[in-house]
Amino acid sequence: MPVSPVPFGRVRELFDEQVRRGTARDGTGSEVTSTNEVVRWCADGDLGWSEIAWSNLDESNADVVIGQQVEFFAAKGLGFAWRVVDTDSPTDLGARLERAGFEFVGTSELMIARVTDVPLDVALPPGVTLSRESGPAAIDRLIEVHERVFGIDHSQLRRSLLLQLTSSPQLGELVVAMAEGVPVASSRVDFLPDREFAGLWGGSTLPEWRGKGLFRAMVAHRSREAAIRGYSYVYVIASSESQPIFTRLSFESYGSVRTYMWRPPATSP
Repeated sequence: MPVSPVPFGRVRELFDEQVRRGTARDGTGSEVTSTNEVVRWCADGDLGWSEIAWSNLDESNADVVIGQQVEFFAAKGLGFAWRVVDTDSPTDLGARLERAGFEFVGTSELMIARVTDVPLDVALPPGVTLSRESGPAAIDRLIEVHERVFGIDHSQLRRSLLLQLTSSPQLGELVVAMAEGVPVASSRVDFLPDREFAGLWGGSTLPEWRGKGLFRAMVAHRSREAAIRGYSYVYVIASSESQPIFTRLSFESYGSVRTYMWRPPATSP
């Protein structure tokens, strides 16, 4: 008998419960703390990442809790992100963050698909292969593509992935598309425990290789690996450019995600 689909609202509840409120470490060096008000990820110096992944605020406590998080990260000299989904409260949370010194970075879309719905038979162009190596050289190739595509330094991500490789290799996998020995596209997938959702991250393709199916092939590969490991869903925080591709691959939108960044004040030399 076919499996009855899980209602849309229940998938969103599961995602908030298991992913946004999840406290399983990802092996990159980040510490995670959960309270009644927030789930906070904090980098260990230049390892890991820092963000508020979930919040439970209202008009009576929002400004106080925001101030507490700023004070916490300021004491460590770290910047951090605060991701606001469209169901978060209070409704003016974004405005409150901006008043507290956060910068609005942009809006993405939370997209989720059942692994059984994602098309897995995606052909690669002739001469292109997907590498599943997970050693330092593979991390270097992934970072090379990221930096060429996004034009920003990814050395902290490289160090964090090296730590994950050493301490918890089962929690992630790299996927790099190679053409004649050169990396031309790359992505990652997280396999954190105690959840039904595998996370897709960092999909990037060199400009001259776009439109050839590499992005779709990497999504298919990661979804297949998620299914093999027993995950029910794959999710992504999708940019406006990638949303149409994910839609064609059976991902559904589960709401907008607005990202706000707080950075510590620059210190005088």
